[in-house]
Amino acid sequence: MDRDIVYNIVDYQHGYTQLGEVLRCLYCTQTYRMGVVYPQGEDLLTAPLAMQMHLAQVHQGPLAVLLAQGRESLGLAQAQFEILQLQVKGLTDTVIAQRLGISTSTVRNQRFKLREKERQAIRFLAVLNTMHTGQQETLLPHPGATQLDERYDITPAEQQKIISNLMDKKGWISTWPSKEKRKLVLLAKLSEEFAPQKNYSEKAVNEILHQHVDDYVTVRRYMIEYGFLHRTRDGRTYWV
Repeated sequence: MDRDIVYNIVDYQHGYTQLGEVLRCLYCTQTYRMGVVYPQGEDLLTAPLAMQMHLAQVHQGPLAVLLAQGRESLGLAQAQFEILQLQVKGLTDTVIAQRLGISTSTVRNQRFKLREKERQAIRFLAVLNTMHTGQQETLLPHPGATQLDERYDITPAEQQKIISNLMDKKGWISTWPSKEKRKLVLLAKLSEEFAPQKNYSEKAVNEILHQHVDDYVTVRRYMIEYGFLHRTRDGRTYWV
């Protein structure tokens, strides 16, 4: 696992992340592409099923590989980690106490501490999410984004400055930027033209983007690559 990349909870629960149309295992270099069918014996698997099979066969499943990272990765004391490892097997407090050579009351006390740690983690995430929301607009291209780097570290004032410099009062972008941060700001701005409740044909997407930029085909590709828009495999239907 790359410790420099920040994944979200769903990624960790699944054991893989999605970047554009590619699924990537969190714990090795294995990838599968959406829309491709992968043979497995006599079966033909979609990319998500192939990834699930990979995680089960190579890493013993998402839960097992998470625990295999060790107690430090979870921020647990040794006693808590040992009890958690037995908890996931569905063992009773009595059985856990017997295996660890401790009292049942000690197991219950550690269970309570684990539940409190869970509540603390939820509150901590709420603080971070609220803090980030207050500091900047969300520019993450999709929930599976892995490159949460300095490109996304941008305040509303900086975003507005970029938009003012690159987009005229009518919303036209004469020059498309090469810098990633500026590109993401404009893509986020253009995504506001699409209603989350609606589906769009490729022609409709082109018409909307062509109101803002000459090279709407390239920008449409960026919208897909960065996850601001999604589409069906045949490219007939687009949505936010």
